[in-house]
Amino acid sequence: MDIAALVTWVITALGGFYMLGTWLARGGARGGNSHLPVPVVFGHFALAAIGLVVWIAYLVADTDALAWIAFVLLVPVALLGFVMLARWIPVYRARAAAGAQGGGAAQDGPAERNFPVAVVLAHGLLAVVTVVLVLLSALGVGGN
Repeated sequence: MDIAALVTWVITALGGFYMLGTWLARGGARGGNSHLPVPVVFGHFALAAIGLVVWIAYLVADTDALAWIAFVLLVPVALLGFVMLARWIPVYRARAAAGAQGGGAAQDGPAERNFPVAVVLAHGLLAVVTVVLVLLSALGVGGN
C-alpha cells in the first residue's frame, strides 16, 4: 500500500505540474488573469511537494511518524485543492457556454480556462485515492 500511495502521488503530481505549467504559461500568476489566488496555487503545490518528499523519507526510513506527517500535510493540500476546484467550475461552465454559442476562444478569459477537463478530473480522483492510501498506510492497514 505504501508503494501504491507513492505511485498515485507521483501521477497526481504530474497532472498538477501540467496544470501549473498551463496556468503559468497563460499568465495565471499575473494579476487579473485568473480566478485562482496565487498564494493558494503555490501553497497547494508547495505543501504537496513537501508531503511527497516526507512520504519518500517514510518509505526509506520506515518511521511511522513520517507517514502521519505526510498525511497531515495532505489535509491542507486537499482543502486548497477544493478551493481551486470551486473557483474553476464557474470558469469551466462559462467556457462551455461560450463554446455552445460559438464564441470565445479557449485563450480568452482566465488562465485556468485552458485546463483540460480530463486532467482536472484525473488529478482530483487520484488525489483522493492518494489521501486514502496514505491514511491507510499510516494506520498500518495492509502492512508495509
